Amino acid sequence: MSDKPRSHGRLKIAPSLKPRSLMDDTPQVVGAWEARVITLFPTAFPGVLGESLTGRALDEGRWRLETIELRQFGEGKHRNVDDTPAGGGAGMVLRADVLAKAIDAAQQGVPADRSRWPLVYLSPRGKPFDQAMARRFAGCDGITLICGRFEGVDERVLEEYGIEEVSLGDFVMTGGEIAAQAVIDATVRLLPGVLGNAASTEEESFSHGLLEHPQYTRPAEWRGRAIPPVLMSGHHGEIEKWRRAEAERITRERRPDLWADHLARTGKTGPDD
Repeated sequence: MSDKPRSHGRLKIAPSLKPRSLMDDTPQVVGAWEARVITLFPTAFPGVLGESLTGRALDEGRWRLETIELRQFGEGKHRNVDDTPAGGGAGMVLRADVLAKAIDAAQQGVPADRSRWPLVYLSPRGKPFDQAMARRFAGCDGITLICGRFEGVDERVLEEYGIEEVSLGDFVMTGGEIAAQAVIDATVRLLPGVLGNAASTEEESFSHGLLEHPQYTRPAEWRGRAIPPVLMSGHHGEIEKWRRAEAERITRERRPDLWADHLARTGKTGPDD
């Protein structure tokens, strides 16, 4: 019997003083993309991220998830994390000193280069999240996401750390946890090997600046509605032309903003160019 140490191949072996409650049974693959989430509600994770393709990829170690509970950095007997707004007003604001300690803990061991590891605050006043941003995040080593609550966070911590603000849209939520899960989901599905079919990410909505064409499957006729004959023709060139035309039509009708961007980017003046 040999005493030669056993090789762990792609698995990463690293000591840690911090418990990995979300990762106890998950292999740590060297170079796996990682999401670190600062939140008051760590039990909200992985949530839907633990299901379907993202959940399987998490189990396989293709990506990692770590939550940093903000409350542990709170002040005083009751671990306070917020206070009333300076100048008066309704609600509460997350304290800069408390959040700073959480950020410092979350950023331990990650690249200082923000192009490799973005630091993001989910905020309704941030830059709108889109597919291009998801691709950018997927090309990084990982990301740290800050989930706000109440009236938001002290502006000074955003300035001090140069935090990138990202929004899901023009609406307000009670906190950033759902937004964080949406950002992670859209990013993780772009990681190598997660979807299993690279063509899927090339054909779906927004990949080429257009909304996706209509999709059909069996039965061939349902409640008097038939699948468009071209899709049953077996003529792949014609099918591709139809799908492209439909994607352009739907984008033009439903998202004039995306259509205008598409025309500007391609130099077209209309759908028939």
